[in-house]
Amino acid sequence: MLIGAIADDFTGASDIANTLAKGIAPEGGLHTAQFPGVPDGPAPEGIEAGVVSLKSRTAPLDDAKADSLAALRWLVAQGCSQIIFKYCSTFDSTRHGNIGPVAEVLANAVGARKVIFCPAFPTTGRTVYQGHLFVGDKPLNESGMEAHPLTPMPDADIRRWLRYQTHETVGHLPVSVVGKGVNAIRKAMAGLDARFIIADAISDGDLLRLGEALADAPLITGGSGIALGLPRNIIRTGAHAQRGRSFDGIAGPEAIIAGSCSGATRRQIDVHATSHPTLAIDVPGVMAGRVTPETLVGFYSENLGSAPLAYSSGPPEEVRAVQASFGREAVAEKLDALFAVTARKLIEQGYRRIIVAGGETSGAVAQALADALKSPAMTIGPEIDPGVPILRLGHDMPIAIALKSGNFGAPDFFSKALRVMEAGA
Repeated sequence: MLIGAIADDFTGASDIANTLAKGIAPEGGLHTAQFPGVPDGPAPEGIEAGVVSLKSRTAPLDDAKADSLAALRWLVAQGCSQIIFKYCSTFDSTRHGNIGPVAEVLANAVGARKVIFCPAFPTTGRTVYQGHLFVGDKPLNESGMEAHPLTPMPDADIRRWLRYQTHETVGHLPVSVVGKGVNAIRKAMAGLDARFIIADAISDGDLLRLGEALADAPLITGGSGIALGLPRNIIRTGAHAQRGRSFDGIAGPEAIIAGSCSGATRRQIDVHATSHPTLAIDVPGVMAGRVTPETLVGFYSENLGSAPLAYSSGPPEEVRAVQASFGREAVAEKLDALFAVTARKLIEQGYRRIIVAGGETSGAVAQALADALKSPAMTIGPEIDPGVPILRLGHDMPIAIALKSGNFGAPDFFSKALRVMEAGA
């Protein structure tokens, strides 16, 4: 393995795995696999880029740091000389963590003297300018992220936000420097009296220039966009042995699970509901034990072949009311268990295509399926929408999964994903 990534949630892991597998023309990408949690044994032979999926974004800080260090040790043991700490392109975190503290322990472990932070992903409208994070034409704190139920982001100045989270000094690499290319970037970084550096990026070209400048960096942090140029660095050294990614297509029964409460996912649910069966999950019923995995499996079975979708998603005010009644952690734990057991039961009944929306939901489902199929490595298939690939899991009877971040995907994402899973590429 040549390069490793530690992702703070499962959908983010799929996002950066897709970036590493796709690369850029004409060089292409690396043979990439995603792993749900830190594997017990070595990676399969031939994997060039490995992405370890954690649930550290909203985990208690000590757990987030310990899990990230365990992932780092495993990746280094597989031969990785460069590590990416991948977080969301909206810098999802609280004022007191977890991005800064996790970056600190990783930087200390690999001996990194300067560490770039760049959550930009221009393809999906996330850009960093003058150290401020934008979503489309809105500053982060006016994009809806200020009302996120788990990681509200009331400040678009990620330099200031990172300073709340870390003991390290925080500097800034402006787009005027990034645009001048590799030598200017390296000179400016060397001259900054700061260990952690927020890098501006408003285009893919900026990300490619940063990637080339960071070819020898032991640790890089950012959204998936920061990895855009990294496969090219490796390919140009001659260390790369395989190119492209193939996916033969998988047909069979399908199920869609949505746990994200983002506006994008709620719109996708509304679009899907116009022509497909949907089930709004009664969350108080889940907490009381009236809604069970058998309830969901029954719904999917009754609507077999019609792309059925079950969702716990709701507007922020409904989510806050439920959390106030039962407790945020208790609700998350119950829903994760509901979706995980449901997914296992579906696989046991022969379901072959599973789509999941939402980071926490994706983590629960992906881990459950990997355990059920005794196959921790998920190889990367074709991209459905920017940042969301198909994952192939299992050996004799493989299944196709898509793990979608809440804010990603076109309005018709769910139907499109099922078509791509069946068609292959």
